[in-house]
Amino acid sequence: MSEQAYNLFEVISPEDKKEFLKFPSVLYKYDPKFIRPLDEDVERIFEPQKNKRLRKGEAIRWLLKTKQNKTVGRIAAFVDPDTAHNNDQPTGGCGFFDCIDDQSAANFLFGAAIDWLKARGMQAVDGPINFGDRDSFWGVLVDGFHEPLFNMPYNYPYYQRLFETFGFQNYFNQYTYKRPISGEGINPVIQEKAGRIALNPDYSFRMISWKNIDQFANDFLEIYNKAWGSIPGTKKISLPHAIALLKKMKPILDTRLVHFGYYKNEPIAFFIMMQDLNQVIKSFNGKLNLLHKALMFYHLKIRKTPNRIVGRIFGIVPEHQGKGVDGALVMAFKQVALTAGFPYTELEMNWIGDFNPSMMKVVENIGGKIYKTHTTYRYLFDRTKPFTRARIQ
Repeated sequence: MSEQAYNLFEVISPEDKKEFLKFPSVLYKYDPKFIRPLDEDVERIFEPQKNKRLRKGEAIRWLLKTKQNKTVGRIAAFVDPDTAHNNDQPTGGCGFFDCIDDQSAANFLFGAAIDWLKARGMQAVDGPINFGDRDSFWGVLVDGFHEPLFNMPYNYPYYQRLFETFGFQNYFNQYTYKRPISGEGINPVIQEKAGRIALNPDYSFRMISWKNIDQFANDFLEIYNKAWGSIPGTKKISLPHAIALLKKMKPILDTRLVHFGYYKNEPIAFFIMMQDLNQVIKSFNGKLNLLHKALMFYHLKIRKTPNRIVGRIFGIVPEHQGKGVDGALVMAFKQVALTAGFPYTELEMNWIGDFNPSMMKVVENIGGKIYKTHTTYRYLFDRTKPFTRARIQ
């Protein structure tokens, strides 16, 4: 169909917002792998009181409909002045893209986002991305069409064609690695280094304790800002943010999945994992009312439904990288994971960018194998300008 067959509507009314949230469920109605994200996790991104990026930045959403008023696509566009100029050119974002398999419909949506971004001084667009943290709603799934992890994108294979036919280019890939929960598959060199560290009394490793949450928040803050704060696209975090993050995780987090490393009692590393909540919310259809919260508690704390855990974030301060701390952290977790009654059988470690080969090597050395690939695309508005991929870290 041609673009003239469609109409574009800005998402404004409560009915529009409901339609924006519901459309993926319609599009993936017959795909058993699709899991609808929680509506509140999507909607908070577009609420100024909940998303601090909207204090300075802007966001807009559209629905694409046929002349018969049937929704066939959706997209959002964003400008974050704090990050837009951290590139070779001012760069905005588009995300929450879903569309039927029709290039003209996709072109209509992409064109709307680009026109809106051009009017705000942008010269490129990255997509599909999130107007928030990188660990959610980021990238096009291009390989490994398995059941998605919590808040990770899942899409039909034809999405890759829709983006690339329009002219988007591969800015970077994000890999999800998978390995079984077992003592096998860890590189012997890593085990040997970890063994040396275990014999060094200056190093210690411990699980998180809610009794000392403020101290662990301080430790998390120090490690994160040293290990991740200088990476393009990430921001340093504050102590209130770190405390709020850990307290938010408390009701659902299994403390056996959060490990910190110390050198002479100074925080140097962490490995934070979580149960894959998608194994719990699959039947929720995006809702999270009191009944769903009770069901979540039941599945996490009583029935212990999830058998899959997700490596959310792994960080080592620069001065201790390459010394075997990564393996020592993993071996500390291994001691817990191999005890009787440990309910999890598989681990997925997501969002390992191909611009970070050192982290890829770490995950491969502990036995991870690439299981899924997401791509973050970039489209330069000046089509004569040379394209460059994300810089290697």
